[in-house]
Amino acid sequence: MESNFERNRFRMIYWTVAALFLILLGAWSYFAVGKFTIGMIGVLVIAGIFVVVVYIIVYRMLDKAYGNMENVSQIMSDITEKGIEPPSEEYKEGTIGILYSNFYKMVYALKESRNREMEEKIFLRDIISDISHQLKTPLASLNVFVDLLVEDKVEDEAKRKQVLREAQNQLNRMEWMVLSMLKLARIEAGAIQFEQKERPLYPLLYEAMQSVEYLTNKRNQTITIECPDNCELLCDGDWLIEAVINLLKNASDYSGEGKPIRIEVEQSKVYCRIYIKDEGPGIPESEIPNIFKRFYRVHQEVNPNSVGIGLSLTKSIVEGMGGSIRVNSEEGKYTWFALTFVE
Repeated sequence: MESNFERNRFRMIYWTVAALFLILLGAWSYFAVGKFTIGMIGVLVIAGIFVVVVYIIVYRMLDKAYGNMENVSQIMSDITEKGIEPPSEEYKEGTIGILYSNFYKMVYALKESRNREMEEKIFLRDIISDISHQLKTPLASLNVFVDLLVEDKVEDEAKRKQVLREAQNQLNRMEWMVLSMLKLARIEAGAIQFEQKERPLYPLLYEAMQSVEYLTNKRNQTITIECPDNCELLCDGDWLIEAVINLLKNASDYSGEGKPIRIEVEQSKVYCRIYIKDEGPGIPESEIPNIFKRFYRVHQEVNPNSVGIGLSLTKSIVEGMGGSIRVNSEEGKYTWFALTFVE
């Protein structure tokens, strides 16, 4: 993208000033001596040569500077209009070097912004696709249940109540899924800022345990907490409780009747680690890499109403607070999840 406007303007201004300079020099020499002499003409010739040399030097410098700016302009045009990748950064000195450096900073910032925008669009598309796909089954079930009740096809009162309970289960499943997906979307989109500060850990774990008592009491399961009294953790308390609740629900769903669930805390000067342990059926080793994926369920027959999003949400919460989560399991014996936070 080349333009000769500045170059032509420089030529016009320079030669106008140079001509005036030579005329004034000649006039001054004539009035000083009173006539033109060979020496005077020699001075004017030398001055003319000097003017030409200065023009050549200055014009080349300006032409190079304008050329660099035109190169930057052409690269910008190619990026915006053709979508091509920018060439390797050219390292130069002086003001042009600063221009190139700032230009490439802008290019990389725009590229990062474009990639982030594309990732957000893909994430939003996947979220909407996942929600719509997962809502099909419970909605279809609800339609069947409602049709049965509206058309009075269920005459027995006990069966009618059973249909209503199943409809309620499907509604609860959809509510849990939508709320969890919204939380997950907000976390992964960076819309949630975790308010982290030092908090006593035991009260948080105890509150999470109380939140799932309705499940564990129904299944005659017990939850024990082993946590040092003085243990503190830098975290967002509400979101940590949410993560632990999801793990406890998962442990309760997949543990047998009367099976114990344990919460254990290990703390050192370097890290704080929270274990959620159960004695359920365990997870096959081949399935472990997939358990944190959205809507993935290992033992679908254990809890058919499970949405399969709790572990994905928990992972996002823990990592959003700067921690990590891992799982260890042996089929038929146990499963434990470990939440690790570096002090």
